Amino acid sequence: MEKLKLFGITAVVALSSYSFTTFKNDFFEIAKQIEIFTNLYKEVNMNYVDEVDPSVLMNSAIKSMLENLDPYTVFWDELKIQNARIQNSGNYTGIGADIITTKESIKIKNILKESPADLSGLKIGDEILRIGDIRVEDYNDDAGELLKGAPDTEVEVEVKRQTGKKTIILKRGIVKDKAVPFYKLLEDNTGYIVLSEFSRTASSETIEAVQNLKEQGATQIILDLRNNPGGLLSEAVNVSNIFIEKGTTITFTKSAIEKYNQTYTTQNKAIDTEIPVAVLINEKSASASEIVSGSLQDLDRGIVIGSRSFGKGLVQRPKKLNYGTQAKITISRYYTPSGRCIQALDYQNGKSIRKEVREFKEFKTRNGRSVFDGGGITPDIEVDIEKESQLVKALLKENLLFDFSLNYVNTHQELSVDNFDLDINIINQFQKFISERGFKFETETDEKIRELKTIAKAEGFQHTVDASLKNLEKKLDEEREKAFEAEKATLEKLLTELILRKLGYDEAVYTYYTEKGEVIKQGITILKDEEKYKAILGKA
Repeated sequence: MEKLKLFGITAVVALSSYSFTTFKNDFFEIAKQIEIFTNLYKEVNMNYVDEVDPSVLMNSAIKSMLENLDPYTVFWDELKIQNARIQNSGNYTGIGADIITTKESIKIKNILKESPADLSGLKIGDEILRIGDIRVEDYNDDAGELLKGAPDTEVEVEVKRQTGKKTIILKRGIVKDKAVPFYKLLEDNTGYIVLSEFSRTASSETIEAVQNLKEQGATQIILDLRNNPGGLLSEAVNVSNIFIEKGTTITFTKSAIEKYNQTYTTQNKAIDTEIPVAVLINEKSASASEIVSGSLQDLDRGIVIGSRSFGKGLVQRPKKLNYGTQAKITISRYYTPSGRCIQALDYQNGKSIRKEVREFKEFKTRNGRSVFDGGGITPDIEVDIEKESQLVKALLKENLLFDFSLNYVNTHQELSVDNFDLDINIINQFQKFISERGFKFETETDEKIRELKTIAKAEGFQHTVDASLKNLEKKLDEEREKAFEAEKATLEKLLTELILRKLGYDEAVYTYYTEKGEVIKQGITILKDEEKYKAILGKA
């Protein structure tokens, strides 16, 4: 026994010595590299042939250093810090509009009802050409910042819309961005709640909605987390707590640094631990949305419907730096109650590598159902219309769906929220529209064919492979045509959302889908079928 004790003490001392030595080596290497960089930075600034801006040079160095890590580890200046605080608070001073910034203008993508932008007369699709005395095309920085200012201050903006140019006096004000912008009692006593972000008021607004709907007679709940990018981890835990008993682990984090390893449990008495729950997710449901949907799935407390979520299982923490700046650093990974990390991407030398399905590990829910890590939250019931193919993602990236929806509304003046019905030929019209815009759906195969042509030409095999490649390109064009047909339902859904938003704000979109939305209908059907609901959760 004495020998065992002595061995244990020796092992601890050896390990401590190793850790201290490793720390000393790391510290020395850090100090060494900082000294080298400082000297280089000084010499370049003092001796370079052309004049250099020290701050620009340093920002480039910082950016290049962080590019080798994951995209969530970033450097924030004072302005970005302020914007982050605004986003988390849910209250900010501005105009209440989502924008698309281009070199020539700022395009209004969405407007909150009764926000300063709305009350000033701005419309979805408006292009802001001038803000005060500054033309957007002449402004090198983010022109959207010019729209911000103190409450009740005014700025003149020049706007271009289909009817021509117009000058609008834009009055800024306090904008309250609701975490729960919509909830309603649907058929079969189903309470429907849209949770759009995890700001500081997310759980309190969701609790209020649940309680209100139950008072109206709701006997089952649909929580819609589609397109919810996440937010505060603490609010994700509190939202889960609405349906899960006090003292239950919702998520835990693991890090290389011991102090960052934490377990997050529910702290309050649940609102209702028995009411049937369905959670809706899609590929834009990320981070905190995945904590909620993942915990309810792992604990067999609710069913998940939609498409595979984004897959962000990394946790960031801000670290204060000099002169009011900060670094937001990825410090750990978070895990759902079953022990799975849903992070879908690995990052090596700044490049993202998607995990293969064969790499996924199996975990078990509370009732013994199989769930898997590594690729976001996989719904219990998958709905194809919620999936975004590479074609759909390419169209969204180019804002072609948005531009077409504006054109469609402008050429159909008779349309309104009350009489809205999507044209059966709208996909054909859309294809014609994007063809005139010169859009071509580029695949990875197209890129590889171009590379092969270049290599074949360099090696003198161009004529040998030319005919085969032309035949392959023809086949690819045929597949592109099929892709549009395959994505018809998804494209119609996205166009419906954009057109309705133009006609009647976000509320029109939510209302339409409570009446005709396929995913919501599936949720209602399963929730009211007690036997099927329990079978999915492994309770039968």
